[in-house]
Amino acid sequence: MNIPSHTIEDARWLRKAFGRGALWLLFLGPFFFLTYGLANQHAARMDAVHGVGSLVFDWEHHIPLWPWTIIPYWSIDLLYGFAFLCCRDKAATNRLAFRLLSAQLICVICFFLWPLRFTFERPAIEGVSGALFEALTSFDLPYNQAPSLHVALLVIIWRQFATFATVRAAQWGIHIWALLIGLSVLTTWQHHFIDVPTGLAAGLLCLWLWPEQGKTPLKKAEVRRPALALPYFLGAALFFSAAIALGGIGLLLCWPALSLALVAFNYAWAGAAGFQKQEGQYSLAAKWLFAPYTLGAWINSRLWTRRYPDPSPMGDGIWLGRLPTARELAAWAKQRNGKTALFDLTAELPAPDLPAGTAYDGMPCLDLVPVPASSRQGGDLLEAMQRLTALKRGHPDCEIWVACALGVSRSASVVVAWQCSSMEKAANVQDTVEQVRLSRPHIVIGQNSVACLEEFCKRLFRDDNPVAG
Repeated sequence: MNIPSHTIEDARWLRKAFGRGALWLLFLGPFFFLTYGLANQHAARMDAVHGVGSLVFDWEHHIPLWPWTIIPYWSIDLLYGFAFLCCRDKAATNRLAFRLLSAQLICVICFFLWPLRFTFERPAIEGVSGALFEALTSFDLPYNQAPSLHVALLVIIWRQFATFATVRAAQWGIHIWALLIGLSVLTTWQHHFIDVPTGLAAGLLCLWLWPEQGKTPLKKAEVRRPALALPYFLGAALFFSAAIALGGIGLLLCWPALSLALVAFNYAWAGAAGFQKQEGQYSLAAKWLFAPYTLGAWINSRLWTRRYPDPSPMGDGIWLGRLPTARELAAWAKQRNGKTALFDLTAELPAPDLPAGTAYDGMPCLDLVPVPASSRQGGDLLEAMQRLTALKRGHPDCEIWVACALGVSRSASVVVAWQCSSMEKAANVQDTVEQVRLSRPHIVIGQNSVACLEEFCKRLFRDDNPVAG
């Protein structure tokens, strides 16, 4: 009997996934019980000595106790193990394991630093649900609250199953069950509300630390600017202080505080890769974690460019301008019969929805940081020229909108580099900058950017340079 090759491959994949996942579970299971138990005991000792606080809103007393939701609450234990069967290769298995491990470390550290107590007294419950509650309370104490490790793990496991499923009905089933698990932390009276959004943040942070595409932000970037991290860090501290001082609804300010802290981390360490912009869009984690900053950056870009929203022609089918909205890009494309492309240099803003027929490429760069001539990790003028050249050759009849947030610095440097690369001999960078300024007077290309452009020109006309010619 001939067995289809894909069936054999699926069996091999299942065996490998199960084996590596089982090894990880042999470590993660004991690690969970050890660290979680230590945090519980630490909080219990503190509570016995001088008491442990709680953070509960008055309206939470109206949350009902639904005993049956202990079933979805407990189900995460099964899903925790089965999630490893959704990993199709070694990298995916390790990524899931590192996410789960990171969630446990982040939450347990918070439990030690900020122990909280659950304050509701749960009445006696009979039947199957009662037995499940008894099993839960046999090893759990009313501590280990914020952030909810249950919710943090749920975010990771939900993402694993949701990306693995391809049938729409299965995806909806996963989403609905995940929602039930999330609600169950409240309706089983295991957690107060504050534990849920903090748990969501912890889970998203773990997805961000170990992305499905691109590099982990834990890897140090070559192109970064630690000095620019300071104002973002101070902004994060200001928002966090205001959240603590205001309390109540003011705790929402913790979201922009976290967002600005991560931006500071990107400038100090991770670089543009920390924004996790792939093909113009953020990863799921980056979209939510950076949302307050993204909104602020977008408003800032609109305010600064309100007097010059349109792109400026640079010749050779190249235009220079701010990152357009979907409506602006569609109107521009319509004027050019749809023969258009967008070359996007922003890291801090997602690309707009593209009209039909509009091509896209990009190279995310940090704002306020000169684009270097070259770097070992890419994200430089040489890479920008290679990408822009490929976009131009792939769509020879298209006009290309080269954009950054304001259309005055990063994109202007790339346009200057493009004009230099189109010359038959080494160009005078300052003269080329002035030529670009004639078409777009408000460009800002400082001395550091000029130095990068001059270095680019030196490299450009070397015989071994792939851009030259």
